[in-house]
Amino acid sequence: LHEPMYYLLSILSLVDMSYVTTTMPQMLVNMVCPRMTISWGACVAQMFIFLVLGIAECVLYAIMAYDRYVAICFPLHYTLLMSRPVCIKMVTVCWSISIAGALIYTVFTMRLPYCGPHKINHFFCEVPAVLKLACADTSLNDQLGFILGFILIFVPLSLILASYIRIFISILRIRSSQGRFKSFSTCASHVTVVTMFYGPGMIMYMRPDSWYNPERDKKLALFYNVVSAFLNPIVYCIRT
Repeated sequence: LHEPMYYLLSILSLVDMSYVTTTMPQMLVNMVCPRMTISWGACVAQMFIFLVLGIAECVLYAIMAYDRYVAICFPLHYTLLMSRPVCIKMVTVCWSISIAGALIYTVFTMRLPYCGPHKINHFFCEVPAVLKLACADTSLNDQLGFILGFILIFVPLSLILASYIRIFISILRIRSSQGRFKSFSTCASHVTVVTMFYGPGMIMYMRPDSWYNPERDKKLALFYNVVSAFLNPIVYCIRT
């Protein structure tokens, strides 16, 4: 459990537990309480924490892909390239990026005037749903959201794809079918969780404003917020 992959999995577990804890308790309260209210400060805090954890998960998946790339393509250098200090530095950078990105998202969303009615068509304070309540031009927020989405979602996804292309090329060079299967099986769980998380996330944060659909967005948010976090331990436990 001291190997780099399990250290990264422990961080992923922490992120997933915090991710669900940020949104689900308030949603369960709203299901029981007929008023279904949340204070302005709690909404801001929920949005910021949710974004921090979501961005951290995006970057963390890229770090985990790099770990698999080094393990398969450079096995003899693995302990050097993925030493404990290197892992700690990468995780620190991950949290720094997530806090900075979430701060920009939250500040630019909450600086807008909100005239009412203050009714969010969502089960938590997510940026696209809150922006629909603004009584001002949100084109700057839409442009900023696309740029940040490209940097924080598409760039890590590109690094993941690049890692797996190199991994796939290395696997094809292995002569025995058993060796190829063993190498590929080490990546199968990661590919599964990346697909479950990135697909809905890209639709939510990198689509044009004209594609906004509150009912679809709620289902997508429920999937990458709850279902993904629920399935991650199952996927990795089966693999382990």
